[in-house]
Amino acid sequence: MADQLTARALPAYGNRIAKTPHIDALAADGVVFDSFYCNSPLCAPSRFSTLSGRQVSAIGAYDNAAELSSQVPTFAHYLRRAGYRTILSGKMHFCGADQLHGFEERLTTDIYPADFGWTPDWEHFEHRPSWYHSMDSVTQAGSCTRTNQIDFDDDVVLQARQRIFDLARSRDRRPFCMVASMTHPHYPYVIPQAYWDRYAGVEIDMPRVPAHAAELDPHSRRLRHVSGLDLQPVNEVQTRDARRAYYGAVSYVDDQIGVLLQALDDARFAADTIVLLFADHGDMLGERGLWYKMNFFEPACRIPFIVHAPPLFAARRVQAAASLVDVLPTLCELAGGKVDYVTSLDGTSLKPQLEGHAGKDEVIGEYLAEGAIAPLVMIKRGRYKFVHSPVDPDQLYDLLDDPDELLNLAHDPKQSARVRDLRAEVAQRWDMPTLHAAVIASQRQRHLVYEALRSGRYTSWDHQPLRDASRLYVRNDQDLGDLEAMARFPR
Repeated sequence: MADQLTARALPAYGNRIAKTPHIDALAADGVVFDSFYCNSPLCAPSRFSTLSGRQVSAIGAYDNAAELSSQVPTFAHYLRRAGYRTILSGKMHFCGADQLHGFEERLTTDIYPADFGWTPDWEHFEHRPSWYHSMDSVTQAGSCTRTNQIDFDDDVVLQARQRIFDLARSRDRRPFCMVASMTHPHYPYVIPQAYWDRYAGVEIDMPRVPAHAAELDPHSRRLRHVSGLDLQPVNEVQTRDARRAYYGAVSYVDDQIGVLLQALDDARFAADTIVLLFADHGDMLGERGLWYKMNFFEPACRIPFIVHAPPLFAARRVQAAASLVDVLPTLCELAGGKVDYVTSLDGTSLKPQLEGHAGKDEVIGEYLAEGAIAPLVMIKRGRYKFVHSPVDPDQLYDLLDDPDELLNLAHDPKQSARVRDLRAEVAQRWDMPTLHAAVIASQRQRHLVYEALRSGRYTSWDHQPLRDASRLYVRNDQDLGDLEAMARFPR
């Protein structure tokens, strides 16, 4: 799982600049979903919809400081109940005391805090707290020696690789489900010199839709405020440097994927392991004058989804739309067939599409976090995408004729019947006033809890990985010959 990896940044999806040989190889032998989306274009809610197979409004996981309730079943719970070892290495952005949510092992801490400090405030939209995005990530783009994110992802991959070898040598023969979740290519747009140099002499593509070419809708104008774009204008040189660093980060992710694939091969798991590659959301990368995510334009919400299992599924491309809520039922069906789900799911298994059959071609999305002042929802079906918020004009785009979403058809008389039907569907799917009130109530509660817990002695919720030195390497509670024999692979 990558963070903020837009589909259009990969050669597997038509990009001609990025250098990603390992992802290219997965795509060449795998099933590539051409129209795959996140359901909520922000880190934590997107991950929670992936884990639960449900929309974020159904589980109260609205934003980057929302708690995923411990009673919400995740694919880790279902697979663990089915006999799998469930292992997480890397970012999942869990907030609250439960930092496992069904994973038997968590190998690293998270890169982001587990408290409620990043709770938005729809009632005071104009206020910009210190944790909001700024344009420093763009205006200071370039090369570096180390960053917080490099430190984190190096550890994520090191721990995941080591656990693969531990699994190969273990007497525990249960099958495993491992999530290796990196934070790249998420901003800041800086990358070690070797990856910056990988794109030396390469003509970096600029945004297809410059700021002056797209009329900004009200939500996009709010995002400019949230991201500080109106405080730090970005010039052409900075845009090109940020995009070059982003490509460098994509290549870094590709290299780490190569490390993990090689470990699977060395551990003799490769032929019997299904590999899924996807992201939590995309990145605007300057398109329409916007950066980061938090909206339902294609660069921010369309992501890669590749399933690599050549013994099971022939290489093919899937045109029908699907989304991250489909991951849970897909994994559960691949792991053991029929599952007794204890809650309703918003996703459906993608196994039919993996086998070459038709899919339902539908994505439902919700955005309930910073940058919004009321619920923002999306319905994509077939060639059309409809975006609605009670406080904004509707948006309707024909992605077949207008892939860059330049022409809003919501007020076109020829589309009046379609818009009417979609508005009726929105009213049927969501009780907007009730949802709006629930988001506000959650924000108020979390602000109070955060302030209270920061008063006096503070007890952190951040995950502390356990590493028992008494069980490492050579120790006197085991026969040396037995220990060395067990540690050698193959025996």
